[in-house]
Amino acid sequence: MKKNTENNYKSLPGTPERAAKLAAALSRRQPGLTAVLENVDDPHNVSAVLRSCDATGVLQAYLLYHSGHSFPALGERSSASARKWVDTRKFDSIASCYESLRKDGKKIYVTALGKEAESIYEVDLTVPVALVFGNEHSGVSDEATALADGNILVPQMGIIQSLNISVACAVTLYEAYRQRATAGMYDLPQLHDDDFSRLYSDWLLR
Repeated sequence: MKKNTENNYKSLPGTPERAAKLAAALSRRQPGLTAVLENVDDPHNVSAVLRSCDATGVLQAYLLYHSGHSFPALGERSSASARKWVDTRKFDSIASCYESLRKDGKKIYVTALGKEAESIYEVDLTVPVALVFGNEHSGVSDEATALADGNILVPQMGIIQSLNISVACAVTLYEAYRQRATAGMYDLPQLHDDDFSRLYSDWLLR
């Protein structure tokens, strides 16, 4: 893995300021933390999720659209350009999406209400993990829930037991951030040298 990336940014292509900014962000990216959006139709929610992904160091978001749903068009202003810095992969079936995640060794947790759901504060989010968030109306699908490794939720004390998808995602990702920061996972780069170099070259063109 790349060591002391921020201290060595002067050897990277680009202006020193841009090189430092890109290297710092890449050195904190978490390949072991993936957000999955299932049939999220509202482009503002998708954009907000991508902003939370960038803010918490998520390297990649999976966009799962099936059963007649299609990926919505995103406006540059609503996404605040976050989509430029969070790599995305699109899938049209739950099976193919989950297969890809499991090939990377990730546990898959859906975020759905239910008696068997565990609090996000009681689940280890420092392990390689994918967090699945459902759409605005029906939440995570039954099939996606049945095929997952577990079900987690954000504890709530109110009458209305639901959060906006982008809010639920932000809260969950920041709990993952808290756990990973406590474990020092943002202090040592998680990317291998080749992946860092490839992504840096790609980011330099964005």
